Amino acid sequence: MNESPVIAAVTGLTVEVDGRVLVDRVSFRIRAGTVTALVGASGSGKTTTGLALLGEYPPGARVTGEVTVPGTRTGYVPQHPAAVLNPVRRTGALLSDLARQQVQDLPRRRRRPAARQRVAQALADAQLAADEVLGRYPHQLSGGQQQRVVLAQALLQGARLIVADEPTTGQDALTGRRITGRLAAAAGRGIAVLLLSHDLDVVRELADEVLVMRGGRVVEQGPAHRILDAPAHPWTAELLAGPRTLPYADPGHTGAELLTVRGLTARHRNGGTRVPVLSVDRLTLRRGECLALVGRSGSGKTTLARCLVGLHRDHTGQILLDGAALPRSLRDRGREQTAAVQYVFQDARAAFDEHRPVLDQVARTAVRLRGAGRQEAAAEARRVLADLGLDEALVRRPPGRLSGGELQRAALARALLARPRVLVCDEITSGLDPVTRRSLLDLLAELMRRQDGPAVLLITHDLDTAAPATRLAVLDGGRVVEEGPAAELLNSPRHPFTVSLVGASRKWGPAVRP
Repeated sequence: MNESPVIAAVTGLTVEVDGRVLVDRVSFRIRAGTVTALVGASGSGKTTTGLALLGEYPPGARVTGEVTVPGTRTGYVPQHPAAVLNPVRRTGALLSDLARQQVQDLPRRRRRPAARQRVAQALADAQLAADEVLGRYPHQLSGGQQQRVVLAQALLQGARLIVADEPTTGQDALTGRRITGRLAAAAGRGIAVLLLSHDLDVVRELADEVLVMRGGRVVEQGPAHRILDAPAHPWTAELLAGPRTLPYADPGHTGAELLTVRGLTARHRNGGTRVPVLSVDRLTLRRGECLALVGRSGSGKTTLARCLVGLHRDHTGQILLDGAALPRSLRDRGREQTAAVQYVFQDARAAFDEHRPVLDQVARTAVRLRGAGRQEAAAEARRVLADLGLDEALVRRPPGRLSGGELQRAALARALLARPRVLVCDEITSGLDPVTRRSLLDLLAELMRRQDGPAVLLITHDLDTAAPATRLAVLDGGRVVEEGPAAELLNSPRHPFTVSLVGASRKWGPAVRP
């Protein structure tokens, strides 16, 4: 048994809001140099429990029990990193400020070089290249880069306990493996980690202790190897079931070319310079098919998605729908063009107005893009949301009262109310537990197989999610390096980057602690 000192203790924690119990009598201890993992479905209470260690609770919460973190500096890596990054400050300025706070005891002449060294070390520990992030604002970073910047912040602040909420969400397999290696290294240095994760491969790699949550309660708890290899509770066994293997689309129903990208070059501004970040000679999506787009975090996947839907205007080349060019800017697209190509954002929380009920925002799509009446739109929104497992009582709340996974499903419902011909899904399963992920992908497949169903561009870092796609395109360094039938590329990759990506996604063994 690990006899390292207890860094934090939770005893009988119960959190209740408006009569709804979010966390129900949860107890556990976290020791220095160990990783404790909370796993379970979206809305099971993982994030509420993790935030309790930071002394944060939902507005109006009634809290009983005890949370003890004696004299420990706690860092937080949230599921939606954009929410904790200052949008008007460049990454370099933000990290430098934190580093300077840590070197105030040094002689003045040594502070600046010491702060620079700390920033460089934190970036290296978080697997970030300084020239890619320091001059950029948060919105110019990919979701994976944002997450690693927040991890660098926690390391800079000298945290002895890190609460990591889905730290590999939005990460490709190569980067995800390096991040788990960094968290394992932190534990090796005596830092305690509370890991909240849907990625059971990451849990298997990192965790010493696992707590399985459902409906706010811990239904199973124990050493990671026992919980993951021989689960005793039926819900744990369901979480551990395999991924979807049936194809999303019906190969016999694939039709003519629907969406075409031709000679596209996209740029981002870095200071006063426009830097090319994406160059695609040709990419197509046919009616009735699913094209999965994979690649390293920051390779240009989200930039391509934003170009397709008119949210990234700084590009040249053409995007064609049925052979007709779409305007570069969403502002210049008509209602029918806007409805035809819909985007489900990776960061669902940032895509909702925090002051309005989710149901109203979902229904608004049908009113605005299809001219539906308000009552008709509300009824359709309730049906689609229910199909995605979100009941009416839940979606009448503002976005802040839903979990990240629940909001991701609501974001998909909002796009579906436009009745799109092309659905661009940007990491829509990354915040979901395995059970909900399988259910969502099954629903997506059902939609695609309908006579009037959308073609889907599925952006994902998870190769298990990409495998049932019709075709696969691999991005590296802003270019498509390989494209073809998904099963063929994943079983026999040809390009060196694809080979490394497939290799990194294989099931991992236990992490080695320094």
